[in-house]
Amino acid sequence: MIYTEKNTAPEGLRALAAAIAAQQSIELRQVSPDDETDVTPAVRDCWTWLSQFTETKDNHWVEAGFPTPYRPFPQKPYFQPVLEEMDRESVLFIEKSRDLMISWSCVGFFTHKAQTTPQREVLFQSQKEEKAWELIEYAKVLYARQHPKLRERFPLSKPLNRQPVSSLEFANGSILRGIPEGADQVRSYHPWGLLMDEAAFQPKAGESYDHSVSVCQKIIVLSSVGPGWFSDFATDNR
Repeated sequence: MIYTEKNTAPEGLRALAAAIAAQQSIELRQVSPDDETDVTPAVRDCWTWLSQFTETKDNHWVEAGFPTPYRPFPQKPYFQPVLEEMDRESVLFIEKSRDLMISWSCVGFFTHKAQTTPQREVLFQSQKEEKAWELIEYAKVLYARQHPKLRERFPLSKPLNRQPVSSLEFANGSILRGIPEGADQVRSYHPWGLLMDEAAFQPKAGESYDHSVSVCQKIIVLSSVGPGWFSDFATDNR
């Protein structure tokens, strides 16, 4: 379906320090103790969760003139149908443009699946390990900024500030892992799901995909425009 619209150290201590600092900067969302919000709709539906029960983080919030870096997922008309396609299709290729928050929505989809369904192992794969860790960071923000009743209902295996920069593990046995490109990286695990981000810029994307289709139940291949395997595959399978 085409919808258009080894955990090793990173290269350099600066990247590692930045990743750790970003993780530690996440603030847990708070509400009053007597809040009686019914979170059941957020458990049942990913878009409801993203749009009403959690928040994203904008690192440029000062320049944009916002009072806080956290705010609700924007109400764009394309998010819900894209999320429905993610849920419906076992393999989904998405050709994206910048600033559409499609990567956020893909991470949100898999984070919601992991926290609401036990024993879901999901890999977030990007060209470089630290870029994959940024996707894990997205997931941690969405988890931390969701309604506290949801955090209580779906606890982590250990506190957020003790989770590795490379993964997010839930008490229900589900885990999100960030890995660099390459089929060998995928072979190290037995994932239920795989998100390949910016696949057009992963020289080994085709090898990873070929291996993943035999083991993964859910694959989303995402990229902005670029020549190579992703472009050829998406064009040939329209």
